[in-house]
Amino acid sequence: MPFAVVGVNHRTAPIEIRERFAFSPDEMPDALAQVLSDGAISEAALISTCNRTEFYLHLSEHEAAVAHVVRTLADQADSLPKPAERYIYVKQGLDAVEHLYRVTSGLDSMVLGEVQIQGQVRDAYEVARSLTGQRQAVRTVFNRLFQSALSVGGRVRSETRLSEGAASVPSAAVELARKIFGSLRGRRGMVLGAGNMGELTLECLVSEGVSSVIVTSRSLTRAQKVAGRFGGSAVSFSDFWEGLPETDIVITSTSAPHAMITLEDFQTRMPKKLKSPLFIVDIAIPRDVESEIGDLPNVFLYTIDDLQQIVTANYERRKAELPKAEKIIEHEVEKFWRWYSGLRAVPFIKQLRNQAEQMRQSEVDRTLSELDHLSDSDREKIQRLSVTLLKKFLHQPTARIRAAAEDGREHDVLEAARFLFDVEGESKTEGSK
Repeated sequence: MPFAVVGVNHRTAPIEIRERFAFSPDEMPDALAQVLSDGAISEAALISTCNRTEFYLHLSEHEAAVAHVVRTLADQADSLPKPAERYIYVKQGLDAVEHLYRVTSGLDSMVLGEVQIQGQVRDAYEVARSLTGQRQAVRTVFNRLFQSALSVGGRVRSETRLSEGAASVPSAAVELARKIFGSLRGRRGMVLGAGNMGELTLECLVSEGVSSVIVTSRSLTRAQKVAGRFGGSAVSFSDFWEGLPETDIVITSTSAPHAMITLEDFQTRMPKKLKSPLFIVDIAIPRDVESEIGDLPNVFLYTIDDLQQIVTANYERRKAELPKAEKIIEHEVEKFWRWYSGLRAVPFIKQLRNQAEQMRQSEVDRTLSELDHLSDSDREKIQRLSVTLLKKFLHQPTARIRAAAEDGREHDVLEAARFLFDVEGESKTEGSK
């Protein structure tokens, strides 16, 4: 089993545990160098995001190498409530290759079909590729593996609808806002209650162009921190009404036991007729905004339940695309495995070609030594003719030997070929060191 993945993800550990296993970008090169240090692993890559930390390995030796990486990952986390190994999983062989393809395609994400993971896999590949010399982490096999994984991710997203539609409450809010305003560029936003969900929703809206953000919270320090992230301003709870008439999008996520925006206050403090739409996302429980406000002209009020219905409907649509995505992955895993299996024939093919080339050159040299009258041009033509004949002669046998290796029949075929061509000795599989 020449491949393995050793990791922790959102299925095996909660966020407060996962973040203990995470490697910062500055730590990743040294972590890769460490797992490559004993020579049992020929290639490696490390993916470390908020939802997963995973080492991908191409093994020269097996059991000791995997155990070494499990220890490396466990050492990254300390003082855990349970032994680190309780959170760590190991996948091997074809399962490891398939896992990488599923991760890159968004099938193994917390949010099914999320697109950010493909860029994170690409970044991990580039970090591994950047290591050189004795620390070199990516060679022939991992170049092919990660390029094919990124290609699979692209195919899944272009040939299926797995990534279509909002798949989280914040992205559902953005989807609704676009329906109301079209482009969100230049729109003004306000957040009441700077909790995690409100902050995530604001982050999504700002990424779509929302500007002039006002943040308020019972803790002014917390409001200032969130506002600072998005280049906005913070105000105290009692002052949010001052900015509301100039706001296009409002996100409410307080923990107040009663409504923060009542119909009476709204009718008193806001213009009688709103000149432009007011989009309110109330993701608080209990609700921050009285439902009657949603009946007013030009006011669009959505609750956490409305957004969750959108997310659920989109998830069902995405889920329906899983068979198509899995068929693509199954095909590409088989394709990669055939290519990798074919590498087992490469050492023999190299030996055969080298041996044949030595014979060709020896015979051409002997013949040309007896033809002193030939011009340099004619001698070059004889050289080219002999090279072309040798390539044509070897093409079919080597192609069939590689095909036999891809089909798992290389042992008998190689033994016969060694006997027929009188090629002796064996060397390591291409890509192993």
